[in-house]
Amino acid sequence: MSIPLPDVALTELSATRAPLDWVGMDGIDVPILLDEPEFAYPVHARAEVQVDLPDPAIKGIHMSRLYRLLDGFAGRDRLNPASLAVLLREMVFSHADCNSTRARLTLAFSLLCRRPALLTQGLSGWKSYPVRLEAVWKAGRLSLDATLQIGYSSTCPCSAALTRQLIEQAFVERFGAAGQVEPAAVAAWLQRNATLATPHSQRSVADVRVRIPEGATRLGLLALIERIETCLGTPVQTAVKRADEQAFARLNGQNLMYVEDAARKIRQAVAEGFSQFSVSVRHVESLHPHDAVASSSS
Repeated sequence: MSIPLPDVALTELSATRAPLDWVGMDGIDVPILLDEPEFAYPVHARAEVQVDLPDPAIKGIHMSRLYRLLDGFAGRDRLNPASLAVLLREMVFSHADCNSTRARLTLAFSLLCRRPALLTQGLSGWKSYPVRLEAVWKAGRLSLDATLQIGYSSTCPCSAALTRQLIEQAFVERFGAAGQVEPAAVAAWLQRNATLATPHSQRSVADVRVRIPEGATRLGLLALIERIETCLGTPVQTAVKRADEQAFARLNGQNLMYVEDAARKIRQAVAEGFSQFSVSVRHVESLHPHDAVASSSS
């Protein structure tokens, strides 16, 4: 004999009457297949799913409905703006009996990309780029934000100038009294003394948030990553040999930057493709026990 199971979310009223902005679940593990040509494999994502609960009398939402919709999406669809819009709309419809009008989905995952060495042919390694997507369905429209984290190297312009001055002074002390200097003698001196002082540099990180334009068919995450790495000029490397390390040192010397320089470079690059964005950069200083930071937004 089948006995009906109680559902207090439907049969009981809330003792405290107040609307709730968002109700749902956090930390759901789910495989996501991106609709991006560079990523044919699924990524492991942590998901947050919520709907609003505007009716103060309704005790609770139906969380299993949200979970099943997300699970079905993960096993069936590729992730792009259109498929996200369908999923979020279904989440709202699934809670019509709760008078919900809004839905939100957040996905956190990492893009694992194969990156070639700067010079050595056939040498490459894996680099991970953390990504956070936040999709909101409200008033029949989708808003979709993507936040990327990108690592790079930064060498301080002030430190580089001070270093050059020390080397210049040492050079004048050694050769200043000589009427003429043989190139071979200068080369030998530089071989021994060019690192008399070195500028400080450090691993740095940029967090870039963009609003995906309405009508976009794909997220374009890798293209955005490459645009940012290109504008900075010093992306961190994976597998290297000595020739690649030397090439990386050259890139750092050619792209000296304060934290302000990095933020402005990224802002200019991102503004070419997105009307709504924010940029936050952090240089994990090797000179100081604290970090240097800068931010900019549209």
